[in-house]
Amino acid sequence: MTQEEIIKAINEKYRNLGENPDTYLKGLLQAKPINYWDYIEVDTLLSLQKPRTDFKDEEIFIVYHQITELTLKLMVHELKQIIEEENITEKFISTKIHRLNRYTSMLITSFAVMSEGMDYDDYNTFRSTLTPASGFQSAQFRFIELYCTRVKNLVNQKGVERLEAIENPKIEDYFEHIYWKDAGQNREKGTKSLTLSQFEEKYLDKFITLAKELEGKTVEDKLIKLNLNSPISDEFQKLLRKFDTLYNVTFPLVHLNTARHYLDKKGENKAATGGSEWKKYLHPKFQQRKFFPTLWTEEEKEHWAEKE
Repeated sequence: MTQEEIIKAINEKYRNLGENPDTYLKGLLQAKPINYWDYIEVDTLLSLQKPRTDFKDEEIFIVYHQITELTLKLMVHELKQIIEEENITEKFISTKIHRLNRYTSMLITSFAVMSEGMDYDDYNTFRSTLTPASGFQSAQFRFIELYCTRVKNLVNQKGVERLEAIENPKIEDYFEHIYWKDAGQNREKGTKSLTLSQFEEKYLDKFITLAKELEGKTVEDKLIKLNLNSPISDEFQKLLRKFDTLYNVTFPLVHLNTARHYLDKKGENKAATGGSEWKKYLHPKFQQRKFFPTLWTEEEKEHWAEKE
């Protein structure tokens, strides 16, 4: 576009908004040029690390988890676009799933920062100051689950058996038996860990509200509707299965192996900061989380991640 065409387009833009273009052009004339550090908020980002000890590697631990949360935010950003799109197509979702696979792969490979990038003894000393905080309390991780699949798919087999006693279970019922509560709830004694109690107090209502808003609109729902109109291609199915596997099998297994490195390297079986039975909770065969169950055979679902 020529300079004259650009100015004309600017004038049309603001007139269509019912605004005076001259006001905005005068403002542009006085505005300071933007720079990288202000646009990215670099100084703010670099001020967000507040270690609780003097161990140098604690800063690595904090930055790593902040990067993880930002990556999860990128995933939520893509999932929201799928949910909000009305004219859904295989091509549109494929683009988003490719991005989600890329982000999940980043999360998986980044665990090397944790397993190989911190001093073993230092970590096992400073981590005691973090109790009862736990990565279990990442709300964005749960938001991703809710955007991807119907909440009933987030209930493991034991939870399904408990729900059989409830006729026409509601969203609240599913959350009472959702798989991740097993990390901090003793159902026989009726007790909860402080980690779980704090997490529920801050986020449970938000999770339930979101799940209700997403009824019939999750990525899984979109795929079911898409498949009814026109069977999805084999290539697309492979892409979706890859995401399901990366996020729900590979990701938790790498997390589990990283935990083993620090908590059970010498057969000490140390407790997690959140107090969970981490060996059991982190393994996908106990979580049994699947975003797109219709893409898996009954045998695959029955023996989910058992070979891992």
